[in-house]
Amino acid sequence: VQLQASGGGLVQAGGSLRLSCAASGRTFSRYAIAWFRQAPGKEREFVAAIRRSGGNTYYADSVKGRFTISRDNANNMAYLQMNSLKPEDTAVYYCAADRTIIATTLGDPHAYNYWGQGTLVTVSS
Repeated sequence: VQLQASGGGLVQAGGSLRLSCAASGRTFSRYAIAWFRQAPGKEREFVAAIRRSGGNTYYADSVKGRFTISRDNANNMAYLQMNSLKPEDTAVYYCAADRTIIATTLGDPHAYNYWGQGTLVTVSS
C-alpha cells in the first residue's frame, strides 16, 4: 500500500485542522492505520491508531479528547481531526499502515512498514 498525507498548515492555538491519508491498493481495509508526529530535534511519537474495521481507536494521552482518528475503507482514506490545537502539537505528521499490527505494537513506529511522506502542522501561540 502507498500512502499520501495532506492537510497540514499553519493554524493559531485553539484552532482545528483535519489531516487526510490517501491510500492506494485494494486491500486498504486489511491494514491498521496510525498517525505519528515528529517535532524538530525529537523522536517520532505515536499520536493515534485505528484498527482495520475502524471499530477500535487508540490515542496518546497528549491528544486524547482533542484528536479523532477515523477511516473510510470504501474510499481508501484515513483522517485525523485535530481540535483545540496547541503550540506543542507543531510537528510533521505521518500516516502509517501495516497488516500485522497487534495491540502491543500499535504505538511502535518500527512496527509499521508503510509510511506517507508527512505533512507539516504549525500551531502558533
